[in-house]
Amino acid sequence: MRLLIVDDSRSSLAMLGAIIRQSVSDNVELCLNPREALARAEAEQFDLVLVDHIMPDMDGMEFTAALRQRLTYRSVPIIMVTSDIDKQVRIEAIQSGANDFLTKPFDPIELQARVTNLLALRGAQLELASHAERLAREVEAATAHLHEREEEIIWRLARAIEYRDGDIGEHVSRVARISQIIAEGVGLDAQRCRTIYLAAPLHDIGKIGIADAILSKPGKLTPEELAIMREHVAIGARILENGDSDLIRTAELIAQSHHEKWDGTGYPDRLSGSDIPIEARIVALADVFDALCSERPYKKAWPLAKAYAEILHCSGTHFDPVCVNAFRARWAEIAALMAPAELAASA
Repeated sequence: MRLLIVDDSRSSLAMLGAIIRQSVSDNVELCLNPREALARAEAEQFDLVLVDHIMPDMDGMEFTAALRQRLTYRSVPIIMVTSDIDKQVRIEAIQSGANDFLTKPFDPIELQARVTNLLALRGAQLELASHAERLAREVEAATAHLHEREEEIIWRLARAIEYRDGDIGEHVSRVARISQIIAEGVGLDAQRCRTIYLAAPLHDIGKIGIADAILSKPGKLTPEELAIMREHVAIGARILENGDSDLIRTAELIAQSHHEKWDGTGYPDRLSGSDIPIEARIVALADVFDALCSERPYKKAWPLAKAYAEILHCSGTHFDPVCVNAFRARWAEIAALMAPAELAASA
């Protein structure tokens, strides 16, 4: 425990210092000038401060009020030493931030008792703060562990969906990353971008309820088959409905609405414009772009330049123009992400 004593009287300062060093602690710093004492308090952390009431230039109340303005001294005990026993003076001292008083001429035993008690209080404060900090670190670590487990489950489930869909490539991971890039480009905050990144891989979770014959059909689907295929949206929404976490709720929005179109010609609800959740608008663009660049049983992979031009062409019809602008602005990152897929397609 470190103590700071501030008094403009050399004799009073020396006496206070001697008594405390002899009976309480030798870790004491003495200061004649209150402004210099404030500078010392800025540079060092003291655990208890004794300050004289009457001093030139800056009195004890002004000093105490100034010290209390510093965040690290909001709870440090301060004893004001005063020869004034007027009630109003003590009230003003308390209002300025003093915790206790010592009346001149002071009794050494009383001084020792007051300082010891307040140092014990300070010790308890520090212990509680340390304990709270440890608990906060433990909670943070536990929360991070839960997030890691949640993320692992998401990615493993997404991989299972990908295999179910007949794609053993990196479609879901690319859609997730492109979605995150677009979300950043439209100005969403970091947490929301991260949530979209983790939710995007579940956009086609409903395909686990679609027959293999339709999912893997090499040719064009019949109108009846197309209607069945489109049911994956409702299936996915039902799988994810009533989620407790923001991640699952976001995934439900995406699963439900990622086939809606900006002009209202999509499905299942024919939503248009901003009525489509922004998360779904973002993933819709990322999903279509990566699907164009990926080989499927019914088509060859498109070159990046052709797929890029198609996304820009569909701005304002299929896709939200704001999302398309973000896609275009961050194209260098997206193209770099897609480079391995393009090489694989051309091999």
